[in-house]
This record gives sequence, structure tokens and C-alpha cells, in this order.
Amino acid sequence: MEIFVIISLAAEVLVAVLGLMLAIARKKDFGWGIALTFSIYVFYDLVRFLALPVSNEIIGSLFFIASISVLWAVWRIYEEAK
Repeated sequence: MEIFVIISLAAEVLVAVLGLMLAIARKKDFGWGIALTFSIYVFYDLVRFLALPVSNEIIGSLFFIASISVLWAVWRIYEEAK
């Protein structure tokens, strides 16, 4: 089961990097939202995987930020695709 967590973490890191590449190299502002969201996912999974002491309030706040961030990114993608 641990291998799936590691593969998932690697995929999340790759998505965050691709989001940064979209933002910086391609000048797509929605890339920032994707990068932020998946960076938060990486942090969350590392906290769980390494059993780090992070409060539920912090985790909940970060998930809220991630949800708003990806909502904004998808809205921008939708708007650009018109």
C-alpha cells in the first residue's frame, strides 16, 4: 500500500510543477491555482505519510484554500476556452 502513496505523491508533485510551468513559461494565470492546490495536496499527504503533528484546523484551512484555488483555476480555464 505504501507504494501507492509514494506514486500519488510523485503525481501530485508533477502536477504542481506543471502548474508552475503553465504560470511562468506559458503565462497562464490559472497555472498558479493548479500549483497552489496540488502543493497543498502534497503537504497534506506528507503530513499523513510521515505522521507529522499538524492540527486539524490548519489542514481544514488549507483544504479550503485548495478548493477555492482550483475552483478559480477551472473557472479561468473555462473562460479562456470560450
